[in-house]
Amino acid sequence: MKLIDTLLADAAAIAEIRRDLHAHPELCFEEARTSDIVAARLTEWGIPIHRGLGKTGVVGIVHGRDGGACGRAVGLRADMDALPIQEHNHFAHASRHAGKMHACGHDGHVAMLLAAARHWSRQRDFDGTVYLIFQPAEEGGGGAREMIRDGLFERFPMEAVFGMHNWPGFPVGSFAVSPGPVMASSNEFKITLRGKGCHAALPHLGLDPVPVACQMVQAFQTIISRNKKPIDAAVLSVTMIHAGEATNVVPESCELQGTVRTFSVDVLDLIERRMREIAEHTAAAFGMSCDFEFVRNYPPTVNSAAEAEFARAVMADIVGAEAVLDQEPTMGAEDFAYMLQVKPGAYCFIGNGEGSHREAGHGAGPCTLHNPSYDFNDELIPLGATYWVQLAERWLAQVR
Repeated sequence: MKLIDTLLADAAAIAEIRRDLHAHPELCFEEARTSDIVAARLTEWGIPIHRGLGKTGVVGIVHGRDGGACGRAVGLRADMDALPIQEHNHFAHASRHAGKMHACGHDGHVAMLLAAARHWSRQRDFDGTVYLIFQPAEEGGGGAREMIRDGLFERFPMEAVFGMHNWPGFPVGSFAVSPGPVMASSNEFKITLRGKGCHAALPHLGLDPVPVACQMVQAFQTIISRNKKPIDAAVLSVTMIHAGEATNVVPESCELQGTVRTFSVDVLDLIERRMREIAEHTAAAFGMSCDFEFVRNYPPTVNSAAEAEFARAVMADIVGAEAVLDQEPTMGAEDFAYMLQVKPGAYCFIGNGEGSHREAGHGAGPCTLHNPSYDFNDELIPLGATYWVQLAERWLAQVR
């Protein structure tokens, strides 16, 4: 690996910041302490900041040797929030806040971008501007969307924006990036069937919503198998069915909830339309009515081709082409998708290893994302920061 010397020298100090953040996790839109630390460090290093986008977001402004006069700019994003999970680890930097944990490595994402900022505070061998985007509320709050609504791209015009997430199971020293969809849209539905309650011994006097709900669940899967093209990926999961309170009473209503995930908005449109038709018509066929709610959360994360290939070339120069893997799309969701809807860019993975880096006192579970035994691998800090530095500087050096 070709790592930048100054980043290696700073690695231990930045790791201490990361561990402090891990010990003090904050949930979405509550990242006051985290954003204070980010702002204080950037200010200490002579990097101007802007605060308040998306409530707790921080943007660092790194001008190159030309003071940004050329007008070129690129954005780098790190998410800051933790998860509502009780940590099972007991090492020294384990969470000190019950029910809150950095179980997705956002503490490490902040650390890698801070390491790049520290490097640029000493030397800026580029022309143009790098915007360091420290974003709140990725875990369900749509912090990227809120920063955009607050004027992120108007206040800080940039040609492209890039994001990175650690990926357990990929070896340390590896990256993964690909063009096109890499993470899915995330959507939720709630359907309430309204029948007529009665005594279970006299079902002919009522309208039982439970067998109708069962028919809906089965019919929904025909959308996946018979309505959409077989080559278009999608997952429709009914994950909750709630009905009844007594064994001898036919309930008045039955509620179904679940999620839909797709890699394209067109497929999502199809699924939502067909679900509504099936729900309403099935209910009507049995003399019932239904309330149909469909909430679209995060859109698909779609890497633009040119930016993904550019990122791959930068990675290959750092770790070798054989260590830059294809980014197999995952049905997980990511709110960096909102930024990629507005600007070209690429969202990549950096290998976090299998978990052997965890210190004594870690939980018994695997080192996977959203797991109470997870911990970010500090060995990634100089590698991720090297990628950020070289990506931004090479991007701004392109002839336009």
